[in-house]
Amino acid sequence: MAVRTLDRSRAELSEFLRRHRERLSPADVGLPETGRRRTPGLRREEVAALAGVGLTWYTWFEQGRDIGVSESFLLNISRALKLGDAECCHLFLLAHKRPPRADIYDWPAVNPRIQDVMDELATKPAYVINLGWDVVAWNAAADRIFGFSKYDRNDRNFLRMVFADPELRKRHPSFREDGPRLIANFRYDLAVTPENPALLSLIEELMRLSPEFRRWWHEPASGEYSRGVGSILVGDTPVSFGHEMMTVDEHRHLRMIVYFPTAA
Repeated sequence: MAVRTLDRSRAELSEFLRRHRERLSPADVGLPETGRRRTPGLRREEVAALAGVGLTWYTWFEQGRDIGVSESFLLNISRALKLGDAECCHLFLLAHKRPPRADIYDWPAVNPRIQDVMDELATKPAYVINLGWDVVAWNAAADRIFGFSKYDRNDRNFLRMVFADPELRKRHPSFREDGPRLIANFRYDLAVTPENPALLSLIEELMRLSPEFRRWWHEPASGEYSRGVGSILVGDTPVSFGHEMMTVDEHRHLRMIVYFPTAA
């Protein structure tokens, strides 16, 4: 098996940047056409200007020279070259030997095909959460049970809803079983990025708002975990659920949680 050397990685980085630069036209990035070009795509100076970085530094970077670049530099280059999420992640892997931090993206939107999948589930509630358990998409069945659409975007966090929303709490008969399991699962996600300021802020907020969260957070993990609630009142009727989790975007840590009604 071929050994991956530093020189090989730099060559791959150089080829990756050149290929993506050459696939774009000035019109693709809002620049005027200025007559005939000897080579296809954007010039290096145009990429540097679009990214707001120095031409010399970008040139050295594209040449694969041994220079250090920041996360913001890589993000600016990604935006200038119109890289998708997977392509941006690949750029980070080539340049930093690791993917971007989990909190580096703006508020995510799901691929329309993922929304179509959830909508086709019809009677099965489904929603998509990010690493911090913000609910970023859902289907009508999930909205009927959890009322996601009535929350402001910044309040539509599944943990905050379960532990700090009194209306949902009244409809959650399995709260004392589900709460510790949700916390146990959240700990796994926190381990991916333990110094993530958004996640640490969420923990502080829940410690302040919920005595149960505060108590269970400090208790030893039970070994049982869950990404969803085990039962919920629909009207006056308790409905029990099992769950399955599917990764829908590994680069942005987006997971779909699907609820399957079970016999009570």
